[in-house]
Amino acid sequence: MRSSLAPVLIALLTVSAAAPAHADTRYFSYNATDRITQALTKGITLQVRRGLFGTISVERLFSTTARGSADFTRGGPDAARRVLPEGARETDLYGIEQVGDGRGLARALCPGADEVWLVMSRIRAPRPLTMQAVGRWSDGAYRHCVTLSYEWRGEWQTAPVSPFEDAGS
Repeated sequence: MRSSLAPVLIALLTVSAAAPAHADTRYFSYNATDRITQALTKGITLQVRRGLFGTISVERLFSTTARGSADFTRGGPDAARRVLPEGARETDLYGIEQVGDGRGLARALCPGADEVWLVMSRIRAPRPLTMQAVGRWSDGAYRHCVTLSYEWRGEWQTAPVSPFEDAGS
């Protein structure tokens, strides 16, 4: 029995090594579903990376209706999750990079905070998305800032183009 299992294992290893290890980038677009979300972000498109085993991580956020984008860093302090409102189910934590438009997004979501994180629900097409913005202030306290709610709009093949960009750029 042992000798007959070896060729099968070798064949499986050969096939799995020959199959391309494929992770890909996708663009998921969402529309704001409430007045608070619409006032802060209107529509968004997320650049996500789908890993080898189907895990999805968010790399960047694009404003769908205006110029702007922000880069994210996966992970952050567990204290950011502990200040979420009662009943919040979001668990995926991302830091907003404080460069370029990321600084403006962080200030809009958590005015006065030194650092800002988004705690997101699991990203799955075509499902709604909820984000909780959490900030850390100079006194070291973490505070929940706002809940953002979105409905699925669609998936794009490439990054969105701002309607405000110059045609000659």
